[in-house]
Amino acid sequence: MGAPKDLKYTKDHEWVKIDGDIATVGITEFAQGELGDIVYVEVETVDEELDREEVFGTVEAVKTVSDLFLPLSGEIIEFNEALEDEPENVNTDPYGDGWMIKIKISNPAEVEDLLDESAYKELIGA
Repeated sequence: MGAPKDLKYTKDHEWVKIDGDIATVGITEFAQGELGDIVYVEVETVDEELDREEVFGTVEAVKTVSDLFLPLSGEIIEFNEALEDEPENVNTDPYGDGWMIKIKISNPAEVEDLLDESAYKELIGA
């Protein structure tokens, strides 16, 4: 299972890439593998300020629908609109073209609560 070293992770299987006060968020390779073929990604919270662990959207796979949880408090400033036409990018490139949202972080201290690559691999038994 891939878990790039330069990313942070949540126990809910989201990955986070921090760039200043902007965080790019998606679901991990492990999560997309557990979900199976992803057919739809819904995010209707763009321009909203949400707290960490609030639901920011859903991901629909052939057999299930799962909530997506915000890893850091902040304003959702962008949704990866390419996922509207190509939700399979989450399966084929979860850490690249399959990114889901960008957040303007409102509480940078929360970054310390995220898992690093080794802690995430331990969580998933990799």
